[in-house]
Amino acid sequence: MASLAIFGISWSSWLGTLVAVLLGIVIVAAVVIVARMVLGRIGRRAPWVTEIEARLRAPWTTLTFVIALWIACGATAPAREPWWPVLAQIFFIVTVITAAWLLSILVSFGIERLMSYDAKLDSTSAEARRRQTQLTILNRLALVLISVVAIGIVLFSFPEMRAVGTSVLASAGIVSIVAGLAAQSTLGNLIAGIQIAFTDSIRVGDVVVIEGEWGTIGEINLSYVVVYIWDERRLIIPCTYFTTTPVETWTRRSEKILGTVYMDLDWRVPVDAVRAKFMEIIEASDAWDGRSANVLVTGSEGGYVTVRFKISAKNSDDQWDLRCLVREKIMTWLQQEHPEALPVTRVAMEGRSPQE
Repeated sequence: MASLAIFGISWSSWLGTLVAVLLGIVIVAAVVIVARMVLGRIGRRAPWVTEIEARLRAPWTTLTFVIALWIACGATAPAREPWWPVLAQIFFIVTVITAAWLLSILVSFGIERLMSYDAKLDSTSAEARRRQTQLTILNRLALVLISVVAIGIVLFSFPEMRAVGTSVLASAGIVSIVAGLAAQSTLGNLIAGIQIAFTDSIRVGDVVVIEGEWGTIGEINLSYVVVYIWDERRLIIPCTYFTTTPVETWTRRSEKILGTVYMDLDWRVPVDAVRAKFMEIIEASDAWDGRSANVLVTGSEGGYVTVRFKISAKNSDDQWDLRCLVREKIMTWLQQEHPEALPVTRVAMEGRSPQE
């Protein structure tokens, strides 16, 4: 077969291959530049186009250049050399990995845009936090799925791996054993993470008490959950914990919450005066939401009376601040106005007989 020649250059020669590669690079560079100019103009009216173009710039450019080089080399004579299958395999692997990279960015951008739009409409309610949690889990699950598929395609492009994979898949017993072992650890956590997202047991932003620690659900991943402790520590817990262990949550249906302050005081405490002072304190505080407030004597054992102050707040942070405020103000007020109400220990001593 005669070799095609243009301008005296035969495509079957190494010089022809070099010209084909350079021509492919020039064409791709021109396409990329034109695409960026067009997207830049569109981005002036739609800022999200500029954002997606910036994210896709690296994978899109890499993918187009790799495909151009693959076509240029495959269409020339050196492609029939013995080393060409190895080079073609490298091109294929790079193309698959870059395409997976590109697809993962598109999926993440789409879900992030949806989460951002949803957050603008409602970002504080329990339903909004549930949707945010589910979208976060879906995003991570999609990225894992894309990665697994890409790795599978690359591995099965090798004849040796394809044969091994066919043998394994044909053996139901081996598959069952592998799935059973994985389900006890990694797969078990993965399933638990999906279950958490779609059963709405916990959500990002929920206030919880876990292992005696008070904190906020900060991250829900596919295999573990990160709890942000109030003192800036981080508690990392596997997802299976939340499907097998009771969890105390303060924001299941609403962030509104009741709080209590207990004080052991002397029997001489003026309860009516304490009740009036309590109402004065909480009414002057912005942390009280006005739903509930009362003062009750709930115990009278051990030489003291137990006074319970019940208060309500719109969220756990305000409730904590309000409880501390009530405790401090009532304590200071009793010290200054009613010191007889402070707890004391009474000791009765019997008088001695005259003979002693």
